Amino acid sequence: MCMHLAESSFVCTQWQPHGMQRKAMLKPHRTRSPNTADRSPCERKKSFFKPSCATAAQHRAAESATEDGQASPLASHETDFVVIGSGIGGLCCAALLARYGYKVTVCESHYVLGGAAHGFQVKGHHFDAGPSFFAGLSGEGNSSNPLKQVLNAIEEKVECVTYDRWVNHTPEGSFPVVCNGDRYAEMVRTQGGEAALQQWRALEDKMRPLQQGAALFPAAALRSDPGVVLSMLRFGPKLALTGLQAPTLTAPFAKVVDQVVTDPWLRKFLDLECFVLSGMLAKDTICAEMAFMLMERNRPGSTIDYPMGGTSSIVDALRRGIEKYGGKIMLRSHVEEILLEGGQAVGVKVRAANPKKPSAVIKARKGVVTNASVWDTQRLLPNQDITQKQREWSAEATQTPQTGSFMHLHLGIDATGLDPDLDCHHLVVNDWHGLEASQNVCIISIPTVFDKSLAPAGKATIHAYVAANEPYAIWEGLDRKSKEYKDLKEQRAEPLWKALERVIPDIRKRAEVTLIGSPLTHEFWLRRNKGTYGAAISAQSGSFPGPQTPIKGLYRWGNRNACSVISDSMMQTWPCVPALHACTPDSSKQLVLKKLLEVTVT
Repeated sequence: MCMHLAESSFVCTQWQPHGMQRKAMLKPHRTRSPNTADRSPCERKKSFFKPSCATAAQHRAAESATEDGQASPLASHETDFVVIGSGIGGLCCAALLARYGYKVTVCESHYVLGGAAHGFQVKGHHFDAGPSFFAGLSGEGNSSNPLKQVLNAIEEKVECVTYDRWVNHTPEGSFPVVCNGDRYAEMVRTQGGEAALQQWRALEDKMRPLQQGAALFPAAALRSDPGVVLSMLRFGPKLALTGLQAPTLTAPFAKVVDQVVTDPWLRKFLDLECFVLSGMLAKDTICAEMAFMLMERNRPGSTIDYPMGGTSSIVDALRRGIEKYGGKIMLRSHVEEILLEGGQAVGVKVRAANPKKPSAVIKARKGVVTNASVWDTQRLLPNQDITQKQREWSAEATQTPQTGSFMHLHLGIDATGLDPDLDCHHLVVNDWHGLEASQNVCIISIPTVFDKSLAPAGKATIHAYVAANEPYAIWEGLDRKSKEYKDLKEQRAEPLWKALERVIPDIRKRAEVTLIGSPLTHEFWLRRNKGTYGAAISAQSGSFPGPQTPIKGLYRWGNRNACSVISDSMMQTWPCVPALHACTPDSSKQLVLKKLLEVTVT
């Protein structure tokens, strides 16, 4: 799963960037001051939460920030594109726009970049608030991971440690899952039996042409305008395979599974694979996601990557790319409205922290790109200067079905006597029936297995969570300062403790730092509607929206749009290259597209 954070991670008034000895004080946002009720008494006495992805550049930007929340040189101004939000997708889009030669400004409400993918520190423990399971980020040259393609295009690197497995803990027992086709097949045989293995092999045969079609046309060449024909010519007649397979690729994965798989264990296991990838089961997960993920993960030489320094290393690499090519980043700059003139997006209004002072206005000559969720984007649209067709589209968008939210447990523990062969990643399934049920599937990451610098000497850092299945309804309306809220957090975190006990039996005794995040955490700090993981659009009945909208000059990506599909557990990111094609002319992107294609096509 790709979205997660700990509530207390954002309750920060003092922080220290990596590589800097001095500390900088940040005043809390006046209109949305952090809630200290969610912290223990000792935590309230000393504010020690520090964004770990805050680099020297972010530190300087924060220091230069005015009381209004905008860095004074970057307040009201004019640019080519405004990007709302600095999640991985938003940063990728901004970096490529800057690489294309456009002037771009990124507006981020938080005082650190990365959205749900930022990092933070507590008492010397460096936590990943967001994704911690990646593939295809390491190595030189070609990569099928579009995030790596973007990093290559902007000539930035992320140092990674590579490994090849995680451990599944099921009601029947524990077993490793290895990123290797033969080892994966052997796992299927060992856990499911010979019949399951034969059916898996048959499924592989069914998937092979789909995988070839899914892989042939790289994300760098995806676009939604008529110019797609020019991009397709780059790949020749073989691209016909993609067209022939398109109906199956866009259908539910279950349609392929149902043709060859009847074994109960294998069907449950494939549902689990889909759930940790998309937040939905095989009947609702688009086949293209599974085809690409299984191909990438089981190919010869496949590895999993953990970025040294945590996920903030990825965020920082994208920041470097944006700034290197002249882009601007505004921290603590909450967009309160997308400005429209004659039904066209022409900029944004950025809220001032001081209500007595006017908002900043950023004019966008060429367009506004929103990285906010579909529901939160609609809240930014004005009631005036909008056509009836646009109003109907907005109303329909707000009805998009959504997944559940999250529970998080971030721990700093005493690592004395831990098994030296402890694996980093673990997946705990409490019950094979109802995989989507709340708190049934728990995911665990122990990044200090690879990077000891993420914790003080002799300590370890842990992140456990349930994703896309925590109901918002039981939290709705609770006062975050109340005892009822605190008690509910403790209650709903209990399955995470129990899941961790399957990996480290004495985990409760070892815990020295404990942070619990809830759906209200996501809703409040990430400004996500009901704290949702994202849209839950079933492949049975629809498809994820593309980058274009009925509002001229307004584009969207990320947050489960079709142009920013994230294979969540593997972090294979399509960073909305189609949106770039949609909003930029051919003459401006030949150099970058050539660069992207060079590193994605052999």
